Amino acid sequence: MQRVLAILFLVFSSVSFAQENTNSYASYFDVNYFYGNITRHNNDILHLITAHPEGVVFSWNKKTYGDKEWEQLYNYPDYGASLIYHNFKNEYMGSNVAFYGHYNFYFFNRNLMFRVGQGIAIAGNPYDKEDNYRNVAFGSKLLSSTYLMLNYKKERIFDKFGLQAGLTLVHYSNGNTKAPNTSINTVNLNVGVNYQLDAIKPEYIKTEGLTNRFTEPVRFNFVFRTGVNESDVIHSGQFPFYVFSVYADKRLNKKSAIQLGTDVFYSNFLKEYIEYSSIAYPERGIDGSEDYKRAGIFIGHELFINRFSVIAQAGYYVYYPIDYEGQMYLRGGLKGYITKNKKLFGVVTVKAHAAQAEAVEIGIGYRL
Repeated sequence: MQRVLAILFLVFSSVSFAQENTNSYASYFDVNYFYGNITRHNNDILHLITAHPEGVVFSWNKKTYGDKEWEQLYNYPDYGASLIYHNFKNEYMGSNVAFYGHYNFYFFNRNLMFRVGQGIAIAGNPYDKEDNYRNVAFGSKLLSSTYLMLNYKKERIFDKFGLQAGLTLVHYSNGNTKAPNTSINTVNLNVGVNYQLDAIKPEYIKTEGLTNRFTEPVRFNFVFRTGVNESDVIHSGQFPFYVFSVYADKRLNKKSAIQLGTDVFYSNFLKEYIEYSSIAYPERGIDGSEDYKRAGIFIGHELFINRFSVIAQAGYYVYYPIDYEGQMYLRGGLKGYITKNKKLFGVVTVKAHAAQAEAVEIGIGYRL
């Protein structure tokens, strides 16, 4: 499952980062050192918080100057690739190495940079029932990871060198593809340098009369998602799941759309969970005959960035035969349009209940 996620991420990244006339775009490297804290989002990880983690972020960045409309609409963002080395200063977790694709967005006369990175991490010391049973954060070697960076940034202070400093948030999780998976979040202070590879700074292109206005009729979407996951009961087994979704979307402008739809979940791991709970915890009132299927309704938002988009959805189970992690659910992730007419698309999303991930969903959809 994690290998499939890695392959899809690399495919999406290559599509997103493909640019025309890239020789006219300036590029640069930056290196940031960070030092911070592991957040206490779950009492089960208190024994994993023994010191202040630290690490380094290495990044390559390609600038945009408005050759495409979306670049101007988003104030000429950068795109690039990052590598993070992260030492948790804890004997049970060790160090992680992670690889990302990212975007940099700029504000306040381009002095404030906000970076969003999504990628794959390799856990240095994951859970093992015999040798490392205390690492309940990472139940697998391969993880998904997201990082956010907010920096005050100055370029070309000393010739091609500049400085930057700010805050970085790093998240690791396997999306409950394998238990245990309490996940880890770190909040860090960072400081770094940037180095411009090009001596000449191109001019930004500004199209007269360009606006964010866009109108379109309501469109209907059909999505199939699948994957494997496991309940929170360690060694209860990994099982496939299937999700069928239908939703309508309405474009508000060139950047965003709102969504309203329904999901039907066939979660096979719940079969094992129902049987286990009926035997091990009879006080829960589960007799073993409960249905493993669920159905929900959701509202959502889609943010369009080039041929990528960022999805955020909040749902409520209207058919909920067994209580598992609560009746509200959340979904967030990436959507990549495969065809130029933006009808066929692929999705990689994480479904969660509050801070507890249930599944990494990989799917394909069609927009009428």
